[in-house]
Amino acid sequence: MTRFDRITIVALGCFFVLTASASAENWPRFRGANGEGKSELRGVPAQWKESDYEWVIELPGKGHSSPAIWENLLFISTGDADGARTLHCLDATTGKPIWKDSIQLEANHLHKKNSYASGTPATDGKMVYVTFADEKKYTLLAYDMKGERQWTRDFGTFTSQHGHGVSPILYQGKVIVPSDQMGPSRVAAFDAKTGDTVWTSKRDFRRTSYSTPMIVNVDGKDQLICLCGALGLTGLDPETGKELWQSGEMPMRTVASPVYGNGLLFAECGSGGRGKYMVGFDPSGEGAVKAERKQNLPYVPTPIVHEGHLYLWNDDGVICCVDLNGDLSDNVWRERVGGKFSGSPVLIDGRLFCISEEGDIVVVDAKPKFKLYGKSSLGDESYATPAVGNGRVYFRGFRSLACLKAAAPEAVGQR
Repeated sequence: MTRFDRITIVALGCFFVLTASASAENWPRFRGANGEGKSELRGVPAQWKESDYEWVIELPGKGHSSPAIWENLLFISTGDADGARTLHCLDATTGKPIWKDSIQLEANHLHKKNSYASGTPATDGKMVYVTFADEKKYTLLAYDMKGERQWTRDFGTFTSQHGHGVSPILYQGKVIVPSDQMGPSRVAAFDAKTGDTVWTSKRDFRRTSYSTPMIVNVDGKDQLICLCGALGLTGLDPETGKELWQSGEMPMRTVASPVYGNGLLFAECGSGGRGKYMVGFDPSGEGAVKAERKQNLPYVPTPIVHEGHLYLWNDDGVICCVDLNGDLSDNVWRERVGGKFSGSPVLIDGRLFCISEEGDIVVVDAKPKFKLYGKSSLGDESYATPAVGNGRVYFRGFRSLACLKAAAPEAVGQR
């Protein structure tokens, strides 16, 4: 065997290990692992027909949440007009129902772009967690993987103009739930097995926030990053809930979740369906705003950080690529793809996938040079963010769920 043959075998082995790993990846929360919205899955087409979906099912209720996937189980929430909220467990390969559980809440007021099921479940493969709320009750429910309810926690009232929409996250045996609303607010952590309170961090409040937290490691120590209008970005100790720093008040409502790249946290706020202010904040202890941007910003969709660039997918169908080594106000490119967007993009094998409100999945390259691959129909309106797991991509409509299977590893290797 020649040296070239040995190198080739090693390279092919690494390729198939990486491909298999990506195919088997889990999507445990809103926007996947740590909320970064990234997947290494290969073999996903850039354009397709409705007949190319592996399956499409009708969901028994409406919602805008994303699926959470763990191996062959998929969890998704729905809501009914009478106020019932339901968590469904589906077979992630076939879409067939496995179990479901419902609670009855009131049919409270909602923004026209909200639903009774806008918060995405979170799972660690042992348990699954979901939050639902009306104006009188904010509830966290915990289930085992067979659908047996293990415990519930009631946060009390939920005061909001537009209804509930944030998602829980998991961190080292704790379920962390944000509650930044128009009344007394807090972030709380609960023991994932028992539901016992681990810590509670009280918050100043103003408008309801719809941002889901993430974890960032700064100088070797994990920080829980939360975002709301009254405090801006805040760093908390995820073990104790102690506040470490805050960036300062954001001038408008926060809807999109924070992202991290090149040593900075990025967060935006806005109103009227348009992002109007973005801050880049250094969480290392200097406590300083390092960058600002005031135009071409998303309000609802969360950005993506990839290979030193920030991708801003705006609500009005304009996408901007920003070099994080340059001025945050400058664009590498700015292009209009059309449509309106309330879901966030996800990155799959170097390409951005995002569902328009009209139900078109738009795919563009996540590169310093713009490339639009095209649009593919979901066949249903959508305000949801795609999810990736089990070797597949899942697209959620108002009342439907579509599954697009990636090509087999051998087919990917031949392209």
